[in-house]
Amino acid sequence: MYQTKGRITKQAHVEIPAGTYEEQHGRDGFFGPVSHLYHRQPPTGWTRIEGECRPQAFYTSRVETSAGRPTVLLENADVQLGVMRRRGATPYFERNADGDELWFAHVGSGVLETDYGQLRFGVGDYLVIPRGTTYRFVGTDECFFFVIQSLGTRLRQPDRGLLGQYSLYDATAIRTPDLVPVTTQAEEYEVRVQREGKLTRIFYPFHPLDVTGWKGDLYPWALNIADFCPVMSHRAHLPPSVHVTLVGEGFVVCSFVPRPLEEAPGAQRVPFYHRNIDYDEVLFYHAGDFFSRDNITAGMLTLHPHGVHHGPHPKAIEKSWSKTHTDEYAVMVDTRRPLHVTDAARAVEWPEYHLSWR
Repeated sequence: MYQTKGRITKQAHVEIPAGTYEEQHGRDGFFGPVSHLYHRQPPTGWTRIEGECRPQAFYTSRVETSAGRPTVLLENADVQLGVMRRRGATPYFERNADGDELWFAHVGSGVLETDYGQLRFGVGDYLVIPRGTTYRFVGTDECFFFVIQSLGTRLRQPDRGLLGQYSLYDATAIRTPDLVPVTTQAEEYEVRVQREGKLTRIFYPFHPLDVTGWKGDLYPWALNIADFCPVMSHRAHLPPSVHVTLVGEGFVVCSFVPRPLEEAPGAQRVPFYHRNIDYDEVLFYHAGDFFSRDNITAGMLTLHPHGVHHGPHPKAIEKSWSKTHTDEYAVMVDTRRPLHVTDAARAVEWPEYHLSWR
């Protein structure tokens, strides 16, 4: 039963009672039971946090990546999040038998060669590589990727529901590989297969991408983050779940792109304070002015574990009133299971990030 107590507002995120700070306490990624609490002080006004359950940030551009698989920074039983650098043509082909992969091109351009043909990519492209696909990257310059590796599950497009099939992104914005005849010949070709995290090397006396035709509804595809159409309201700030771009088992991938800010009188214009207790929240900052955060630059990765509040930095609320649009591109991953931080991430951590709300 819906209950109300004390000083509240008629519409969430609009005309918040003077002298209070609104916090959303929700379940199931904002789709389940939810309440709004009106605090006298900001929920992020802590003086210090002791323990792992704290906001954390990492400088991914400082990660030492090696030849081979992506360097994993955060992981759980459903997904691994990491980064990878690629330059030129990889001297071997790859195949992931553990799950689908999503490569987000933060820097660089080139061609993704697959069984299904060649898929050109550039900055801001999502590259969806289904489990079991044989592929190779050929970069025209140095490429830097944010990589999401699903562990045993399929990445799929979200259910648009009442929004209709043309919402979020139109099917015509999706790019698929073009079949290009194989002309190169070598004495031997190597395919590296990942299964249960271990690599097996398979060698062929012929080119492994020798497909001359294919049909079906399973194939690699690309979508540029700039082609994502955000769902928004001019009256009230909507939760981040409306920006879902891809769905995996136990996690979702969302896209934040430039959009008009809410213009109704009294409407909150920055992300509201929340403790979305069922999901860890990860943000990879791609480009633009990240107006809800201070001292965040392109290529940084933040982790907000469930159980601790998160929301805008203090200056962001004041700055929002002079803005009419956001100017940021970011990839968000929400995970149902808690994420674990690897040693590679700890080596590039900004340890004082949780104090940046003071």
